[in-house]
Amino acid sequence: MKHASWLSAATVTALVAVVCFGQDWRTYNGDYSGRRFSALSQINSSNIGSLAIAWMYRTDVGAMRGVGPTQIKCTPLEVNGILYFTVPDHVWAVDARTGEELWHYRWKDQGGHLVGNRGVGMYGNWLYFLAPDGWFICLNAKDGTERWKVQIADVKLQYFTTMAPMVIRNHVVVGVGGDAMDVPGYLESRDPETGALQWRWNTEPQMGEPGAETWPNAGAMGHGGGMTWLPGTYDPELNLLYWGTGNPNPVYAGQGRKGSNLWTCSIVALNPDTGKLVWYFQGSPHDTHDWDDVETPVLFDGEFHGEKRKMLAQAARNGYFFVLDRTNGKNLVSAPFTGTNWSDGTDSAGQPIPNQKKEPQPDGALLNISAIGGTNWFAPSFDPELGLFYVNALKGFSIGYLTDTDERPEGYGGSGRNLWSQAVLEAIDYQTGKIRWSHEFPGKGQAVSGILTTAGKLLFSGDPSGNFVAWDPGTGRILWHIHLPAAVSNGPMTYELDGRQYLVLGAGDTLYAFALVH
Repeated sequence: MKHASWLSAATVTALVAVVCFGQDWRTYNGDYSGRRFSALSQINSSNIGSLAIAWMYRTDVGAMRGVGPTQIKCTPLEVNGILYFTVPDHVWAVDARTGEELWHYRWKDQGGHLVGNRGVGMYGNWLYFLAPDGWFICLNAKDGTERWKVQIADVKLQYFTTMAPMVIRNHVVVGVGGDAMDVPGYLESRDPETGALQWRWNTEPQMGEPGAETWPNAGAMGHGGGMTWLPGTYDPELNLLYWGTGNPNPVYAGQGRKGSNLWTCSIVALNPDTGKLVWYFQGSPHDTHDWDDVETPVLFDGEFHGEKRKMLAQAARNGYFFVLDRTNGKNLVSAPFTGTNWSDGTDSAGQPIPNQKKEPQPDGALLNISAIGGTNWFAPSFDPELGLFYVNALKGFSIGYLTDTDERPEGYGGSGRNLWSQAVLEAIDYQTGKIRWSHEFPGKGQAVSGILTTAGKLLFSGDPSGNFVAWDPGTGRILWHIHLPAAVSNGPMTYELDGRQYLVLGAGDTLYAFALVH
């Protein structure tokens, strides 16, 4: 095959200034907006019946480890006819037309968390990858050879690193995860040429800094939480980076951290050149249910009540759908898309008011939302032609338990027990927060697939039973489906090469490419 010419990363800006879809897919969400809406329309509602598998690539790295099959959770990048994708400890480049392997990079982690990896970032002819054990690695995109590596998190403190690095001009933005081990979260910008630290923004303030008044003491802030483990979005015109932050620690036991606990469970807008906070909106003040707010903050422009606005929308794990003015963080809509009896409505700023009776209790507190929340990390989509926001949601009932009643609890401090849940795909009107249509999935389990919408008047996602499905995005009518050996486990993406549109998704340990039958 013919390979594209490789340019000096120091001079390339085209690959890092993508703000709208073309024929490629060059970032985690395809572009900076997070909408996952493609202008490609060769595959459309009139010919969807001719869609078929073009090629498959099986990773089979679970067999290498002697463990079960690995799930592909990343969204591949497609640049110049090459797909780049990951699972924990591994990066591949394959021919985007045929699925033929071009190279395979392997990392040997030192006890990292293998929960998943969301993919790579790209700057010129360099790729950026986060290993499970806190190492930030730069690879040559041409052959997968390692250029350098720097450590950004200490695996001994139970940090993990799963996100796809986000490239903005000469900044590579990376975040961290951590499962309730009472460590603080942060977001970093790294130099794309050397990996050197440019800035760090901490999700908990220091004593005397703005936000410190929402914590009882320095010790509570030091336990922190507020992880930043999913990619954010970016507005190049406003030069603002938007990010969601995780829940505070201890997770279920909040008695030792009275207050709203900023900047956890928040959508924040940062200056990407300095890391300085510009504005924030807290989706779950004083969270005590493990409902992090890292879900994608999706950017779009449009009218709101007759006025043109630059907006941001998020379907949060706590069951609320938020729409904000992304220039200043002003709330426009706060509406439930699943049960939200954990709150007593919203305040004048549109932020939910926690219902103290629904905080975890030693004998349990009944909630009308699933224990794992109304949604999770899987990518939503926004169709600007219809004005609809799509999310794979979960309805349910659960009980929240408090198990650590000490004044200074540690770790999780409690748990959530699911009683009943129902997976559902929802289309939400951004103007009102009302659900325009919904599709309940049969059987048990949650749909963990991301969502893709296209100008071909199609919505693609997966269901809990292993089906890859195309819907009419305006009505929710199913137009096509295929059953796969495993459920779709990533966000589907699309690109066009040589006049042919491809649709690519991960299901279990296998990458599938679809195209129209010639």
